[in-house]
Amino acid sequence: MAHLAAPEDEPGPGRRGHRHRRLRRFRTRLAAVVVTLGLLVTGYGVAIEPRLILDEERIQARIPGLGPDWNGAEVLVFSDLQVGMWWDNTGMIERVVDRAVAAEPDAVLLPGDFLYRGEASVQERVQDAARLLEPLTAAGIPVYAVMGNHDHAVGAVEELTTALEEQGIQVLANEAVPVLGSGPGPGLFVVGVGPSSVGGAEPAEAFDEVPEAAPRLVMMHHPTTFPELAAGAAPMAVAGHTHCGQIALPLLSSWAHLGLTKEEEIVADGFAPAGYGAEGNAMYVTCGIGFSLLPVRINAPPQLLTVELHPA
Repeated sequence: MAHLAAPEDEPGPGRRGHRHRRLRRFRTRLAAVVVTLGLLVTGYGVAIEPRLILDEERIQARIPGLGPDWNGAEVLVFSDLQVGMWWDNTGMIERVVDRAVAAEPDAVLLPGDFLYRGEASVQERVQDAARLLEPLTAAGIPVYAVMGNHDHAVGAVEELTTALEEQGIQVLANEAVPVLGSGPGPGLFVVGVGPSSVGGAEPAEAFDEVPEAAPRLVMMHHPTTFPELAAGAAPMAVAGHTHCGQIALPLLSSWAHLGLTKEEEIVADGFAPAGYGAEGNAMYVTCGIGFSLLPVRINAPPQLLTVELHPA
């Protein structure tokens, strides 16, 4: 007796099995696409963006009381070297230092986190960081620095301060120093505020030696120190620490470095928004160079910042 075919709206076991096989093939292909995209993004974030791409940002700062000999002066800023991090970004540090020397700036500011905990001894990491920065002072560029939270965490503040100052880098711990211009008297004060997360920030103390009307640039490691500055005390401040998110994937902020520091979500990169900080103050957060936790940067390339100074 001949077998009757199942109606189209009542598929038999063979038709159901065919659909299941097609669904499994689709899922397998989709998984392969997702894994491939993940590998491509990871490869980009490990080998391309942090190693080959340098964001050279330029901003202008209006500084009250700035003398004519400093009008148009350029101050370069880069931060967060994180020397000692596994697979650290030494090649990019060398590139940034070379670009800074070639630019012949009037000063360089280094807002902290020179070191990261690693297998080498603290003294070895200190020597590596100092060696990488040595071309700046060898070129006669005035260089100023503050310590970051990682420098404190590895217990290297004293050794690092000594090593940097031996090669002419002035390390500021809640203090200010005048930078001499070509005209008479100090042309500019550089104010350095310590890292807040380790209890090292004393903003009021940092401004003690700065005359009220003197032009100044302010440098700090943590952006969250900025709201503590008095009104008009910091017409231009720079900070680091956030790595601009480091892995700054849209809609996935919890995966970013920023997700680990919730208090800094208000300003992770670029200029602080209006209303953050006292009246008359401005802050720019730079992306830094190195890594924290993972040697990856996605949508947050290393950055060399140029601040061009003009009278207010």
